[in-house]
Amino acid sequence: MTRRQQGILLIVLVAVAVILVRGGRISTDTAYLLGALIPSIILHEVSHGALALAFGDDTAKRAGRLTLNPIAHVDPFGTLVLPVMLAIATAGQSAFGWAKPVPVNQRRLRNPRDHGLLVSLVGPGVNIALALFAAVMLRTMTITFPLSPTVLFLYSLGVVNVILAVFNLLPIPPLDGSAVVERLLPARYWEPYLRLRQYAPALLLVVVLVLPLERVFDPALELWERLL
Repeated sequence: MTRRQQGILLIVLVAVAVILVRGGRISTDTAYLLGALIPSIILHEVSHGALALAFGDDTAKRAGRLTLNPIAHVDPFGTLVLPVMLAIATAGQSAFGWAKPVPVNQRRLRNPRDHGLLVSLVGPGVNIALALFAAVMLRTMTITFPLSPTVLFLYSLGVVNVILAVFNLLPIPPLDGSAVVERLLPARYWEPYLRLRQYAPALLLVVVLVLPLERVFDPALELWERLL
């Protein structure tokens, strides 16, 4: 897709979002939630490629993924359809999604095992940093009612990034937390682990749809809200 086509698609997406908000199909709270979610997952993915480049792997750079242009990272379902569906279904109380994974070739890293672990963990690290940034900014602001757009956006930014960080740190492939398991796993367990990993997408879908993830997210959200 050329830059011109990317620009046109981005304008169309923004126009559709404005129409949905003005038409009442998406609430203002939902719009803030989605507005915080999309850049957060993009920064998460870009950080993987940026750190990989610092460690010697330019795969993401050559693929054109070290950019903040959202079009380069959009996964049609994970970045657009799923977040909107969840936000509408939960009346703006929840939104979740993902971008296209940034390609990383661990063999090209100077120290594949250790650098590979850091490349995996930098994504959740960026989400934690964004959540802390939102909390610090909210603490320094004078909160008035009705809440200003800035306050609503910062609060949404914090909530979204806490959830993204916690979810991605779950030790389930292909999530980033699985890199810790892979780094610590004794050699004799590698073969069964690799057999399990081929079923990772199905396992992840079960985790998202079946397990009560709020039991994982709620303590982290409560901890973040204490910072406020």
